[in-house]
Amino acid sequence: MLGSKLRELLGRARGPLGQAVSVDFGDEHTPLKELAELLSEMNGFFAFNAGVQIFHAGGDGFGPELSYWNARETWKEAFDGLADKYFCFGQDILGMQYAIQEGTALVRFDPETARSSHIGYSLEDWAAWLLDNPEINGTSILAKVWQDQKGPLEPGQRLVPLKFFEFGGEVSFDNLVVKDAVEAMRVRGPIAVQIHDLPPGSEIRLQS
Repeated sequence: MLGSKLRELLGRARGPLGQAVSVDFGDEHTPLKELAELLSEMNGFFAFNAGVQIFHAGGDGFGPELSYWNARETWKEAFDGLADKYFCFGQDILGMQYAIQEGTALVRFDPETARSSHIGYSLEDWAAWLLDNPEINGTSILAKVWQDQKGPLEPGQRLVPLKFFEFGGEVSFDNLVVKDAVEAMRVRGPIAVQIHDLPPGSEIRLQS
């Protein structure tokens, strides 16, 4: 049974992005059980000016399909094992992944560094985190400003910085380009592999 924050999020969502399905991950515990219930009720959606995208499960639809997105050959292989423990079920407009880590924790996975930040231990925690600050956690302001000036992205596209944020790039029109969502992940993987284990403030010398 979905919690009140997930219900509130669905009330602000636009979807579904795929055909109606009954999802079962074979897990009777949260958060995978919650995700199955969420997708069974609305199979993929956008929220917060399309700053948040939740992938649909199975069949045809708009944007990435859940199992395809999490297949190693789609983009995770570019991260040389650093992304394998994350089951990614959605993303923001910059390609930051909303993910379940090893079946237990909700995190945001940064494709520039392959590092994650902890959100909670249930999808209800994740929904509360989004609703608490959709401007930052759901990139709602950036999504609205970009669409007002440049038009909407296709469901299979994301914004990628020309100069990575990790290297001092800014969230600005001059530094953002539209890319296919898979390409947007794969292009960042080799860089993330090189900088993942470096301490903050380290001098970075990238290998080609």
